[in-house]
This record gives sequence, C-alpha cells and structure tokens, in this order.
Amino acid sequence: MVTAYGFAEYGGPETQIYVDVTLPPPGAGQLQVSVRAAGVNPADWKVRAGDRKGTVAVTLPGVLGREVSGVVTAVGAQVTEFRIGDEVFGATASGFGGYTESTLLDAASTAHKPASVSWADAAVLTVSAGTAYDALHDLDLPAGSTLLLLGAGGGVGVSTLALARPRGIEVIGVASEAKKSAVEAAGARWVRSGVGFTDRIAALMPHGVDALFDLVGESTLVDAATLVRAGGPIVSIADPSTAGRLGGGGVNRRRTTAVFAEVAALVATGALDPGVGARYPFTEAGAALAAVEDGHHGGKVVIEFP
Repeated sequence: MVTAYGFAEYGGPETQIYVDVTLPPPGAGQLQVSVRAAGVNPADWKVRAGDRKGTVAVTLPGVLGREVSGVVTAVGAQVTEFRIGDEVFGATASGFGGYTESTLLDAASTAHKPASVSWADAAVLTVSAGTAYDALHDLDLPAGSTLLLLGAGGGVGVSTLALARPRGIEVIGVASEAKKSAVEAAGARWVRSGVGFTDRIAALMPHGVDALFDLVGESTLVDAATLVRAGGPIVSIADPSTAGRLGGGGVNRRRTTAVFAEVAALVATGALDPGVGARYPFTEAGAALAAVEDGHHGGKVVIEFP
C-alpha cells in the first residue's frame, strides 16, 4: 500500500482526500518509481472536476497528477533501457497518478534525469516543457519568424519562450500585467492581455505575425487569428476544435523518451529554466493544487516527497 492524494468523486476541492492505494507490479513496458517530486497542473483539477471524462482514465477514488520524477524501484517485462536505482522523470501510465509515494510510468514516456537537474525541475518538464517543444515542432518556424503566443505567462508559455529564443523566433507574448517581467525576461515582447489586445499587437506588428500558439482559447483565439498572415499555422492546446475551424489544430503530443531527454539536456546546460515557483510538501498537496486552481501562483508548482 502507498499513500496518495486524490479525489473521492468528481466535483470541487471538497472531494479531495488522502487515500491508501495498492500499487500493482509494473506491467510490460512499465516502470515502478519511488516519487521524489510531482508536477501540479491545471489539468489536474479539471480531471477532478469531471471536465476530462472520456479522455483521462480514472478509477475512483482517483489519484491526481500526471508527471513525476523519482527513482526506479522495479521494471516490467520488455524494459531494457532502465534499471532499478535509475533517477528518472516522465509521464505516469494510464490509470495512475503522480501525487503519490510510488507510481507507475510508461518506459516509452520516461527519460533519465541528468545529475545536475533537481527533482523539482525534472518533475515539471513532462507537461509544460514537453508541450512547448512539441508545439514548436509542429509549427516548424524558421529563424526570423514571428510567433504570437497567447497565455505567455503560464508554465507552457514560459517554456515556449525559452525554447523559441535559441531557434531565432521572435515571440509576441500576450499575458497579464503581473506576468510582464517573466515574459520580457525570457526575451519576448510583452503585450497586455484583455480588451483591445489585438489593437496593441497590430500597433507592434502592422503586417501581422507568421504563426499563432494559443493557450487561452475561445474568443481570444478567434480574435488573435485575424493577426496571422494568410496561410500561417495556428495551434492550440486550450481550444483545438476552434483552432481547427480557423484552419489549424491541436498540438501533437509525442511524450517520448527522446523529446524528454532533449528538454532535460537544455535544463542541464542552463538553456531552459523550468520556472518552478512554489514547492509544497506532500502533506500540503491540497494547498498546492489550490494554488494552481486559483491561478494566483507564479511559475510551476511542485509537490515534494521526503
């Protein structure tokens, strides 16, 4: 039995509980890990609220979280690239969560943690940095291109800024006033979000932008799409259906060992800052999720285990 933090039924924060769960041995292609840190993401509370029914497998009581770093304690059949004792990070296997003392990972979505990368930094790479990497891969923009980024101040947004700069991509980052310093520190041109944001962008880029990466969705995405030059790519993780109607689509999430290893290498060399802004002990897992759900946290939020 291992202790986990999750939810007893779909609903609000009042459904969240600590629960003892039985962790099965790893199956073929899986790893069992002793968790050192778990990333906290908006998708976690959306799963609890029932917004992801049909897309995220949950057996109630459900365990929250989808990305962790930890130490391999057992390996399943057909796993050859990982051994017991390896320090790793990755995405949890389907049906298993990350806010727990031990969990299962898919070997194909796991990478070795570089020694110079902290547990906390490694734990947040799978979702934010991995998504940013995949989005830039899908956009396939040459150096000198201009990218309009909606929601630039969040975890995926900041990672996108960091990964776009070495590619020679100029980013126009739309975010709140509170996120201005973070956006500009990452080398982007900040534009205040809210009413009139398209006019502010048009003043900076009168001839439009080459591409759009959306992390907000709905009417904000629709309005921003008018600024993209004809034929320019549009991708969204917040509202892929609307992006599709605008001639674009969602982000093809690869979640592979190769992608995660490349992202971790950028952290190890100092080229990418994962942006961890708050750390909570496992005993305060509820507070960690509340910080993300309230939207008042700065940077990525991590739950740490002793």
